[in-house]
Amino acid sequence: MDAARRVLIEPMTKEDWSAVREIYLDGILTGNATFETQAPEWEQWDASHARSCRLVARAKGRAVVGWAALSPVSRRRVYAGVAEVSVYVSEHARGTGIGSALLRALIEESEREGFWMLQAGIFPENTVSIEIHRRRGFRVVGTREKLGCVNGRWRDVVLMERRSNRVGV
Repeated sequence: MDAARRVLIEPMTKEDWSAVREIYLDGILTGNATFETQAPEWEQWDASHARSCRLVARAKGRAVVGWAALSPVSRRRVYAGVAEVSVYVSEHARGTGIGSALLRALIEESEREGFWMLQAGIFPENTVSIEIHRRRGFRVVGTREKLGCVNGRWRDVVLMERRSNRVGV
């Protein structure tokens, strides 16, 4: 049985923030997860993410080994059902299926919450994340060339999206 079957996926709480932040820092250290160079404090992270659709994966013993959340793409009402996906897995739990399980659960919850379009911006070098998203119904829209510069290096971003076939149809 793989690790993804041995984890419990449940709503994230403020009490999970310390573990979530550490996993976020793990992702930052890879250089291929985000343009961010440091993890924010809880208040900043909380304000920039949707109130719903915040999940953690807990391993045996209840330790948080991954998280997923949505960020609204705009404050405009017309885009209320469109959000950007974040999925992070702790360094020691990567390659076990937890990222895919989190994304599946996030999609299900997003549809219950009325989101009709999910998007993901992924560095092209992060081929594992691109493949996980593709397997969950995301399609490549295109590559945004030199979208941002981090640590003196301009980075491309593969834009992927998934349109719900249950919400907003």
